[in-house]
Amino acid sequence: MALNPYDRFIGDRDPIDILADVPARLEEMTAAWTPDRWERSYAPGKWTARQILMHLAEGEAMMSVRIRMALAQDGYVFQPFDQEKWLGREPAAVTGPLALAAFLAMRGFELPLFRSLTPADRARVCRHPERGDVTVDLTLRTLAGHDLNHLAQLEQIDRAR
Repeated sequence: MALNPYDRFIGDRDPIDILADVPARLEEMTAAWTPDRWERSYAPGKWTARQILMHLAEGEAMMSVRIRMALAQDGYVFQPFDQEKWLGREPAAVTGPLALAAFLAMRGFELPLFRSLTPADRARVCRHPERGDVTVDLTLRTLAGHDLNHLAQLEQIDRAR
């Protein structure tokens, strides 16, 4: 099985608890942000808050498809994607608040499915062309750790008032 590069963020927590918690944390953190805050980065040469939120929304869309396909189709093979190319295609008209709203809507749609998964569902195996065999559970853990990784970056932006 493939390893999750984000496991260090998760520890022994259930990934679904993390996936349920992150949206409220993002909403609370960004509620009073001004337009310039969305265009700040956590480090030189890194994505801005707006770009991070666009990336989270794009990732949510991709992972939703992966999980749904893994549950519905035996032997499903994930389609890899280049996150930099995806983000590079997003127009400047996609504001930070719009990207956040898209992420929140998709996550709200996903959580009932994630919470309904049985241990057998979470153990279903599919294939990633670059990482080998992966389970639905590993995919959920990757998504949750990915959330926490980017949440920490957004928290750095928030603290730099």
